[in-house]
Amino acid sequence: MSVEHVFVLMLENRSFDHMLGFSGITGTDAATGQATSIRGLTGKESNAYGTTAYPVTRGADWRMPLDPGHEFADVVHQLCGTNTSYPKGGAYPAINNSGFVASYVTNGGSSAAEIMKCYSPEQLPVLNALAHEFVVCDQWNASMPGPTWPNRMFVHGASSGGLDHSPTVGEIALWEGVRGFPLPHGTIFDRLTSKGIKRRLYGGDDFPMVAALKGVHLSDIRHYSMFASDLQQAGYADQYIFIEPSYDVLNKYQSGNSQHPLGDVTQGEALIKQTYEAIRNSPVWNKSLLIVMWDEHGGFYDHMPPGVAPAPEDTATASYNRSGFTFQQYGVRVPALVISPLIPKNRIDHRQYDHASVSATLRAVFGIAPLTNRDLQANSVSALCTLGTPRADTPQTLPAPATVPAAHMMMAAAVGTTVTAPDESVNSGNLPAVVHSAMKQDLALSPPAEHDAIVARVASMRTRADAMEYMAEVEAKVRPKRARAAHP
Repeated sequence: MSVEHVFVLMLENRSFDHMLGFSGITGTDAATGQATSIRGLTGKESNAYGTTAYPVTRGADWRMPLDPGHEFADVVHQLCGTNTSYPKGGAYPAINNSGFVASYVTNGGSSAAEIMKCYSPEQLPVLNALAHEFVVCDQWNASMPGPTWPNRMFVHGASSGGLDHSPTVGEIALWEGVRGFPLPHGTIFDRLTSKGIKRRLYGGDDFPMVAALKGVHLSDIRHYSMFASDLQQAGYADQYIFIEPSYDVLNKYQSGNSQHPLGDVTQGEALIKQTYEAIRNSPVWNKSLLIVMWDEHGGFYDHMPPGVAPAPEDTATASYNRSGFTFQQYGVRVPALVISPLIPKNRIDHRQYDHASVSATLRAVFGIAPLTNRDLQANSVSALCTLGTPRADTPQTLPAPATVPAAHMMMAAAVGTTVTAPDESVNSGNLPAVVHSAMKQDLALSPPAEHDAIVARVASMRTRADAMEYMAEVEAKVRPKRARAAHP
């Protein structure tokens, strides 16, 4: 029996050590068949700030008091030390993973020890249950040492088109207009379509970031609330399914389930559980492969130095490449799980993966051509599916997410009334990416005569309030279309 349905759920901004470093998982090496354990933490790892060493500790906060820095320059400091800079077009500086605490404090962290806190297994029961049951990859790295947007582009195109930073709304409006974000060799969606492979995109919000891509249309996207019922339909035909969480960017992630550091981590646990159980209890389970991964490390500590990466070798757009990055360096390790009834229980995979491994996997499963040199060189996780018949012992349900202490819930409720910060800059976090998605859908639904005015409006945005007003208007256009698509 072979895989016919590949699902990908991509969450936000967490490092491997932060989530699983203290999990203590042991199992069977997926490559050698020998007994092994994850490359996690001993408890002796530390970072210094000033004259004080801050060790890793068990028991991370359910949500962070601030968003740790994770732009390109932040990651250089975290990996190489605070007095280090990247030479444009040159080799990445020597890595010693020494600057996480200093970077966190520099970006406003009031407690230096905060960034070294890592979750204990009982805090993340869903993630740990799946890691014990299927495959945990402990050498899956972000595709580049930088923020969300370029790393998510690597999932879809094995490249970011040279983008090495989080773009502003002004850049987005000037670059893209009606076209959507272009990648030099297109996307996996283009490749799948050319082969007649059906794909489906689900979003927890009205404006998932994937919708900003060139070639992705409003009709491609369904709300995540339809996911479980769609899978129960007879003859479910979609073969590649990409799932985005809810970010809740306008409320600074407080009610989202993406596991962004400003949001409650247990909400992401609930999303993972819901996604797994929907697939597990559907007719497609026996021929399915689910990858659960995180886009980048979000500034959190990890002790494993990332290695040298193969450059995509596509034609990067110079204006996107603010730091002159060559893309010959992986980013920090992130958690990644590979789930299928065709995988033996309790495997640990030490092989090198990055987000281009999604494209490599689709190439192995569906026969699509590689997009860049990065996915040509990347490992495919399809090789983990070694069983000829599906396992009969996979759990139908997973443990419930941990219960957050009442004191934390009260604190979050108090914060949640003011976090929208309408006067703050629109160019913060993932908000420009979400605005881009909204703009692209607005352009698709509007007559050509209105396009220039729409792009100009987005380019003129200055505050979060500007974005809130615009996105509310686009939602009013989008939701009736989506409702009709859901109930033809």
